[in-house]
Amino acid sequence: MIVRASDESDLAAIAAIYGRHVLHGLGTFEEAPPDEAEMARRRAGVLELGLPHVVAEAGGQVVGFAYAAPYRPRSAYRYTAEDSVYVREGYAGRGVGKALLGEVIGACEALGLRQLIAVIGDSANAGSIALHRSLGFAETGVGRAVGFKHGRWVDIVTMQRALNAGASTPPKGAGLRPVGAVAPR
Repeated sequence: MIVRASDESDLAAIAAIYGRHVLHGLGTFEEAPPDEAEMARRRAGVLELGLPHVVAEAGGQVVGFAYAAPYRPRSAYRYTAEDSVYVREGYAGRGVGKALLGEVIGACEALGLRQLIAVIGDSANAGSIALHRSLGFAETGVGRAVGFKHGRWVDIVTMQRALNAGASTPPKGAGLRPVGAVAPR
């Protein structure tokens, strides 16, 4: 298995992997699978910010993908990103997610970011929780019944991992560019 930067030729596989998670899983709260063009737009947005978007390839096929995105759009969050990891059906438990997330962590550290957040759909998602825990994430909270999917209420588990010096020193550099103007909440 190799982990590498994604490219446009991976988009059909990325859309298929994500589409299956949308239709059959609780790791994402989307309910209609985005098409390949939408996945291309999302990937371009991640890359435009200089953030990692990677795939795992085994036997010549894409078996998973992962990326980091801004955690929130307001400027004070510019040193924090959120990770996403999706693995092809039949490849869970084979180290694909760990390899992908490890690559994302390394890339975020190289960018000088200080925190990486995981928002995991479904408090019963033992695989994703264990994956994040194995790479140094700690649970920071559970949002109870914040989503409704597949006919039931679904929790989210928030986990966090410090990068670089974390909160022990002031940040260096500019951090992530602001995502755009956002109306106050």
